[in-house]
Amino acid sequence: MSSEMTAYVIEEYGDPDVFTETTLEVPEPGPDEIRVEVEASSLNPVDYKIRQGALPDFAPELPATLHCDVSGVVDAVGEDVGAFEEGDEVYGMPGGAGRQGSLADYVVGHAGTFAHAPESIPLEEAAALPVVALTAWELLTDKASVDGGEDVLVYGGSGGVGHIAVQLADAFGATVTATGSSEEKREFAAELGADATVDYTTTDVETYVDEHAGGAGFDVVVDPVGDEHLETAFEAVRPYGSVVTTESSAAQNLDLGPMHANSLELGVVLVILPVLLGDRQERIGEELADIAALVDDGAVAPHIDERFAFGEAADAHRRGENGDFRGKLLLVNE
Repeated sequence: MSSEMTAYVIEEYGDPDVFTETTLEVPEPGPDEIRVEVEASSLNPVDYKIRQGALPDFAPELPATLHCDVSGVVDAVGEDVGAFEEGDEVYGMPGGAGRQGSLADYVVGHAGTFAHAPESIPLEEAAALPVVALTAWELLTDKASVDGGEDVLVYGGSGGVGHIAVQLADAFGATVTATGSSEEKREFAAELGADATVDYTTTDVETYVDEHAGGAGFDVVVDPVGDEHLETAFEAVRPYGSVVTTESSAAQNLDLGPMHANSLELGVVLVILPVLLGDRQERIGEELADIAALVDDGAVAPHIDERFAFGEAADAHRRGENGDFRGKLLLVNE
């Protein structure tokens, strides 16, 4: 194989047009790493926030190859790796935050950040899963311990994390209510398994708690959106319930009085933390293996709103920042 590869890098932070196509040396895997020939990646808010310069603590060293999600075929295996061999189809979250990412022909990452890809969907579509599916999984299992019978409210049920959270909560046996700002988004959430949907722009919290949680409040409120939603979540959850979120900025000026008054649990997930710390990275692969099993059982599937080529990364980032889409935006290495 050639010793060089095509990559799409940023040499400075800024608007989507900072992406540049360039040629880099193909990286070599270390003892506990694998090298993957990249089939596809997908876009997450963390990706465009790093590109903007809004998350300097998460950014790989410039010039940087971005994007956390990846699917592809194992091309080389480090000497201490026993879980994979050349030719395996995998998906994972090996980099893009803290280390070089997947917008390139090849990516190298700790073997623990990968799992064998689901067999029931095209390999490229598996790249839409890692960040959002891991986030939804950890919100619902690690933080909220949803295991059946709960009333679960999912904010933004048509979004990246939200559309997976709806499916997972449904698969776990919960009664799921999802919010959406348009009829199209609410219908989409219902198709994914939501038992009820709410137009949060026209319906106040008390009304939808009365209608869908018996007036007592939801057992679990899942907030991958942040902003005013986190404050609203404390109104929607029942006493002794759980609010789980991905947002830290919204919590900085948040009144935690309602948590104390109602003995609530607040769980926060930063799914890329194992990669940033270089610690407990195996948990990523373990959770992805569980998620792949659910995909192959037909319980969970990523929704791809639009596909882009790697060379169209700027267009994908513009669409992502606009926010008017359902599920995920996929980038394919054509």
